Amino acid sequence: MATEKLRYHIDGMTCQGCAKRLEKTLSREASIASVAVNFASEEAQIRYDDTRTTPAQIQRWIEKTGYRATQILAGVFFDDTAGQDRPWRSGLLIALGAPFMIDMLSGRHWGLPLWLQFALASTVQLWLALPFYRGALASLRGRSANMDVLVSLGTGTIYLYSALVYLSGNGGHLPLYFEAGVMVITFVGVGKALETRSKRRILNSLGALLRMTPDHVQIRRDGKWRSLPLGDVRGGDFLRARYGDRIAADGILEEGNLFCDESHLTGESTVVEKRIGDSVLAGAQVTQGSGVYVAETLGEKTFLGDMMRALSEAQSSKAPIARVADKVAAVFVPVVIVLASVTFALNWWLSGDLIQAMVNAVAVLVVTCPCALGLATPAAIMAGMGQAVSHGIWFRDAAALEAAAGIDTVIFDKTGTLTRGRPELIAIHGGADNRFSEDTLLQVAASIEQHANHPFARALVAAAEERDLPLLAVDDPRTTIGAGIVGEISGIGSVRVGKPEGSGRAIAQTLHEVSEMASIVTLDIDRKPVAAFVIADALRSGSERAVARLHDHGIEVKIMSGDDQRVVDAIAATLGIDDACGGMSPRGKLEALLALQEKGRKVAMVGDGVNDAPALAAATVSFAMKGGTDVAENVAAATLMHHSANQLADALAIARATMATIRENLFFAFFYNFLCIPLAAFGIITPMIAGAAMALSSLSVLANALRLKWLRLRR
Repeated sequence: MATEKLRYHIDGMTCQGCAKRLEKTLSREASIASVAVNFASEEAQIRYDDTRTTPAQIQRWIEKTGYRATQILAGVFFDDTAGQDRPWRSGLLIALGAPFMIDMLSGRHWGLPLWLQFALASTVQLWLALPFYRGALASLRGRSANMDVLVSLGTGTIYLYSALVYLSGNGGHLPLYFEAGVMVITFVGVGKALETRSKRRILNSLGALLRMTPDHVQIRRDGKWRSLPLGDVRGGDFLRARYGDRIAADGILEEGNLFCDESHLTGESTVVEKRIGDSVLAGAQVTQGSGVYVAETLGEKTFLGDMMRALSEAQSSKAPIARVADKVAAVFVPVVIVLASVTFALNWWLSGDLIQAMVNAVAVLVVTCPCALGLATPAAIMAGMGQAVSHGIWFRDAAALEAAAGIDTVIFDKTGTLTRGRPELIAIHGGADNRFSEDTLLQVAASIEQHANHPFARALVAAAEERDLPLLAVDDPRTTIGAGIVGEISGIGSVRVGKPEGSGRAIAQTLHEVSEMASIVTLDIDRKPVAAFVIADALRSGSERAVARLHDHGIEVKIMSGDDQRVVDAIAATLGIDDACGGMSPRGKLEALLALQEKGRKVAMVGDGVNDAPALAAATVSFAMKGGTDVAENVAAATLMHHSANQLADALAIARATMATIRENLFFAFFYNFLCIPLAAFGIITPMIAGAAMALSSLSVLANALRLKWLRLRR
């Protein structure tokens, strides 16, 4: 069935169990094709059959489960920094819990009156703890259980016991535990508020990108400059940019001279000079000069908007490793409730102390933390994705980031990846047919190549433009991927431009003066070779260092190119690559890549052309250079925005660091519960300490993920 995609911001989730419950509830609906809920990013991505349901109905289903849903519309980016933090609730919890804390720290010398303990505890349990109870009831109605169930069951039990003892008049004879319930709610409530703040304001890089667009811009209207809101900008408006301003839209500089910082888009910190006729990008900051530019692309359609959309979707996607946490979360809370029941029964049977058995069981309920387990993977993914974007690397989703961490072999296409991809024509060699002048040969070749998108084609067209040679009309241009392009030109005949074939190879072999780094493209007219064009393509800056970095990390590097073997060998020797194959067709690249994968290799493919698409699609993870062909970018799992092989080394380093952080987080989450549950069961950890430990466990996982924000890559 044909499906549409929806995205919702979900407010009210407290742990991974909430995310799993929402996924389970929506998946029951026949009109829902797929649903993925990310606890850390608080977002749901849903595919549905639009002939059977509507976004409004889906939103009602979500809200029926007890969560608040806000649809994220195309072109509108949800700013997580504007979340409903309610700082007053945390402040009030701290204020009501402070007397108990002071009383405990003073060795109970204050002797907090029982009536005051009852009043404070009742305020907390019957008012401030209501979100926990509502969440627990909603979870149980959905036939599942989450963190709210554990907290509500534990604190509710201990409050009811203490309240009944106090109201019966036995408060002076039996122990009361009002302070335990209050402190647990305080620790968990404040901890969840800090956790939410960390997720929304620190881990998510989307808010930082949103702040790169100006609130107001200088627009020329009716011959006068006016300061108007960004929303008033229309295509074709003339906008003014001065020192310190942010560019409001993608456009063309019409007046003045600017120096712009575009590092948010490319990961390259070098300031870029903009002259009249140059393009300017939304979000770029003017570091010097002033000028006027005409707005061409606005909002989501800008380069920045596309980047924000890609980052938002990627951060909200799930990595395959998240399945570990999902499976555990599905049974976590029921297992904990069983453990608490067993703790209560064994303690009561062994000690005969009903009250202490109850306290130990409550401690088991409270100390367990599905939150840390649920945050372990998505928090690291969000931080890792943000770090990648800051270096100009766009991963399509979390699965691509995870796959990149295991790469042990990298295959480069040569042109446009290791080399600049902007080759230049350096010589023209005529064949035996002397009917055509050199300019005519170039004119004919460029006329055919204007219908191709290969870097060599652009080099020939650019050379013709430099000589002011008008391009001729071509009938029925046809491309043979990896071989060349053919067409009919009136007065000339059937024309082919591409790799040397047949007798054309003899012309190429006569070019003794050509350097080893050059490539040969031949021109055939009526199947007869008449000329050869010598085209050279310089190495990209940083390619040699990138290959060295990959070798340092134990990654095998190969070149597979359609170019001449002699040229490929020269490039490989310069870069220190031992395995380099030239003259490869798209099918040849694909078959060689598949053969490596059959041997158990995890292969990354890096390319930018149509001829790379089959290998890019089959690779373990694929990288395309921004500005290459649309086919390559659409197929690739990640895009390198700065056209640099060094960014590939950065991408793999970030992916490895992210996966290492995920493994650390999962270990900590499992080890925390493995250690704390027995301690709580034996009464070593009290309910109050359990509440604090529960909050700290989530914050520690977030803090560990935050280390990725300050990851330094060695270049």
